[in-house]
Amino acid sequence: MNFQPSYLRLTKKALKEKIHTAEDILRSCTLCPRNCNVDRTRGETGFCRTGDKPFVSSWNAHFGEEAPLVGSHGSGTIFLTHCSLGCLFCQNWTISHGDEGHEMSFEALADIMTTLQNYGCHNINFVTPTHQVPMILTSLEIAIDRGLKVPLVYNCGGYESLETIRLLDGVFDIYMPDFKYSSPEVAQKYSKAEDYPAVAKAAIKEMHRQVGDLVMDEKGVAQRGLLVRHLVLPEGLAGTEEIVTFLAGEISPETYTNIMDQYYPCYKAQDHPPLDRRLTGKEFRKAVKAANDAGLKRLA
Repeated sequence: MNFQPSYLRLTKKALKEKIHTAEDILRSCTLCPRNCNVDRTRGETGFCRTGDKPFVSSWNAHFGEEAPLVGSHGSGTIFLTHCSLGCLFCQNWTISHGDEGHEMSFEALADIMTTLQNYGCHNINFVTPTHQVPMILTSLEIAIDRGLKVPLVYNCGGYESLETIRLLDGVFDIYMPDFKYSSPEVAQKYSKAEDYPAVAKAAIKEMHRQVGDLVMDEKGVAQRGLLVRHLVLPEGLAGTEEIVTFLAGEISPETYTNIMDQYYPCYKAQDHPPLDRRLTGKEFRKAVKAANDAGLKRLA
């Protein structure tokens, strides 16, 4: 039996209601936890510096994502411009902090989604979607009418409003948040988000409530569920032990978790030791051991 994405099981009325709710949020924006309360429908912009139209940097069949997303034909990745976080070591800083990309119509974003599906991509993977949820929902309605039928991936930084994530219940089958930090002080220093740890924990709990542990087809391609990314930082700045303990104990020991070793200094990191250097092998092994000791059973 072929897998059917959640959004195809939504009634047209239910999706339309979600679109209207998201558009209303834009009028006093609380899409992310920064709660800027600006009217993005009238040209005002807050922390994310984004209006009310899709703003896209690039899109492609991506083969560098986690194996369950990539499969044999790639993940249909759409990199959205700007971000609700302020990470000073961002590896995509030209997109998140700069203005790389251009504004486009909802129809154009819908065309990108169906084109990626026509390439054979196993999913449509929205990178940094938080501040563009209304644009995604509006474009999705158009794409459905044009034959979209692959799962959607919410590939985010973990700094999510519960209101927004709850709105997406029944739309996204795959959530892939980062869990960046366990310390409010570190989160404030490096991403301008002191509330990040508490916010990420609440958001990940809601994501898991909606989609559960990762489920794959007979070929190992993700159909539905939660994947969590954790980038290990030098000198344990990310607080890996607390994060993996939370995931194993309060989410599920079956949480598919990617403990990532690819940190390297980007953007403004050179001015903020110890982020001015790469990770050591010892630091990474310690992080993986912490994940195993915590009881996580599915490490990428």
